[in-house]
Amino acid sequence: MHLATRKIADRAFTSLGVFSTLLVAAALLILLLPIVVGGVGAYCFRGTVEFRRMLLENFARGDQAGLAAELEQARAARQPVFDALARYEAELSGLSPAERRARREPLNELKAALRELLGPLPDEPTPMLPRLQYGQTRWDRAKVKLEHVLYTTEWVQSDPSQMARPVLVPRVDQFRGTQLEPVFDVLARDLVAMLRPRWTFYPSFLTDKSVDVHVFGGIWAEVLGTLYLTLGAVLFAVPIGVLSAIYLVEYARENAVVGFIRSCISTLAGVPSIVFGLFGLAFFLNTLQLNGGQRSVLAGALTLALLILPVIIRAAEEAIRAVPHTFKEASLSLGASRWHTVLNVVLPAALPGILTGIVISMGRAAGETAPIIFTAAVSVGQPLQVWETLNHATPALPWNIYNLCTEHEAAAEIRHVQYGMVLTLVALVLLLNCAAIFLRARVSRRLTG
Repeated sequence: MHLATRKIADRAFTSLGVFSTLLVAAALLILLLPIVVGGVGAYCFRGTVEFRRMLLENFARGDQAGLAAELEQARAARQPVFDALARYEAELSGLSPAERRARREPLNELKAALRELLGPLPDEPTPMLPRLQYGQTRWDRAKVKLEHVLYTTEWVQSDPSQMARPVLVPRVDQFRGTQLEPVFDVLARDLVAMLRPRWTFYPSFLTDKSVDVHVFGGIWAEVLGTLYLTLGAVLFAVPIGVLSAIYLVEYARENAVVGFIRSCISTLAGVPSIVFGLFGLAFFLNTLQLNGGQRSVLAGALTLALLILPVIIRAAEEAIRAVPHTFKEASLSLGASRWHTVLNVVLPAALPGILTGIVISMGRAAGETAPIIFTAAVSVGQPLQVWETLNHATPALPWNIYNLCTEHEAAAEIRHVQYGMVLTLVALVLLLNCAAIFLRARVSRRLTG
């Protein structure tokens, strides 16, 4: 190849590599930016006085005297709305039954919207569900609920050939000339005084328990459950995987049986995770009857261990093969046994490569959903102690992210929790990987002196 042609090819490959790197970086940015922005909103947001009241009543956290003063100021700002409702109720009592029925339905719809915005109305009994005991705890959601108070949605079909489209209609039109007409202007003008939002940093989102199925509170049970499942899977898979790799490289003879075993290991590495989940259900729960056939962290960790086992075996095999033969020959020539050579010479030299496989496996185990659906995960649960993992199921971040996004009745109301869980899961995987990479680098430095 001519020198000029080789230079052109080198520049072309370099440009292609740079372009590919930039493309991957842009894809990661597009993927991670919404997660980071949405997830940060779970930890840092404009919390209302209702949020601070919720914290004090459910977690005994906050300034009780200061909150009492804030609540009094918020009630004073809301009082004109409540007074107008009382006057309108009195006005209805003087109407005929037919007129009263006609006006009662719009009034009930307005009251329902006000309860979502401000919480229970005066003289109403305290609801049982925590989500109904408070108004909006976040200012961004309060603005959405204010729009529900100020407007109703009507579906209009201007053209018979087209689908109907939603149109916002001012709710005040239903109450023109009544005692409630000024209420809508008061709400739009004084909502800040009614809810008193201020910037809040809520690191306890990570460590608080869930209240009312994640409508309030934090995600500690899910974080702890993910850690239990991930570390449990690694605890079971690493010894078996490393010992299997040692046998295949150092002891097994190359024949058709060993080749078939290696093919099976490679095949298992590509099996969909849902298959491992079904196997865990059939074997650990239905056959072995772990925890009486009920889901548990133990069954989930064993299933995840099977999932990551092929990766650990292959990574350990390649790491052991990469150890120079002169290391083993020197040890054996000094009279060391084969097992002593493997344990004290080969494994320490192969440890950085083995740790790489463990890092990859930990990241996969932490993010898997399908294997734990049938074996370990529940939608709602309390944080477990270590000894409870043998016979209790646990919430976990991957499963609960899916569950909150698809099954929760208030999915649209808790987007911040969903994004917060995703950001926490990504951060947890990165933290586990960084810890393992740091350990790998430390081991490498010690081996190289």
